[in-house]
Amino acid sequence: MLNLRVAALVTGGKDSALALHRAMKQGHKIVSLVTMVPQRADSWMFHYPNIHMADLFAEAVGIPLVKAETSGIKEAELADLRQALAQLSIDAVVTGAISSQYQKERVDQICKGLRLNHIAPLWQENPLSLLKEILELGMKTIIVGAYAHGFTSDWLGREINETSVNDLVELNRKFQVSIVGEGGEYETLVLDAPFFKKRIRLIDTERMWQGASGYLLVRKAVLAAK
Repeated sequence: MLNLRVAALVTGGKDSALALHRAMKQGHKIVSLVTMVPQRADSWMFHYPNIHMADLFAEAVGIPLVKAETSGIKEAELADLRQALAQLSIDAVVTGAISSQYQKERVDQICKGLRLNHIAPLWQENPLSLLKEILELGMKTIIVGAYAHGFTSDWLGREINETSVNDLVELNRKFQVSIVGEGGEYETLVLDAPFFKKRIRLIDTERMWQGASGYLLVRKAVLAAK
């Protein structure tokens, strides 16, 4: 499965970014990035907060981006993904799935129908080890959404570093929050990574917090030299 023509599903977050990095290291040719844009915030499959940042993410990486709208409705959104992938000349799809059987099985099903390989480099790996790998790679990542018990508005905009990883471990111990946030407990945005040609610099952001959850809205961001 080396040297395949691959499309990588990306959101701008850490899991898809790390999966993309690994696919590159494995020698695959990443011909396009694919971002699904849900029309509702409670999509079962796809990332919603700051999904507009996928454009800048792709520009920073230097790989063409394919964007497709999806209803965000459970199961129906799978047809939208299938249609987007069917238009590409590729051999495989890369995703950042870690432990979500729901997401993994559905992408498996779509790939099978399109006769594509599904590459999930992070699948079933230890969550804490994945966060430590992100730190070791120097991948600058911030938290842009917090939706689980135990989080406060102070988490919005917070960088994932050794201190915040320790705090995530503590939230996991107290409230069973997923350390990597794959259950939707929190969302991230990658501002720089080893494979970025330029880094993302945030210019204008606003914390949108209501009750016990919220997100960091990125109003303006630019690319900057590394």
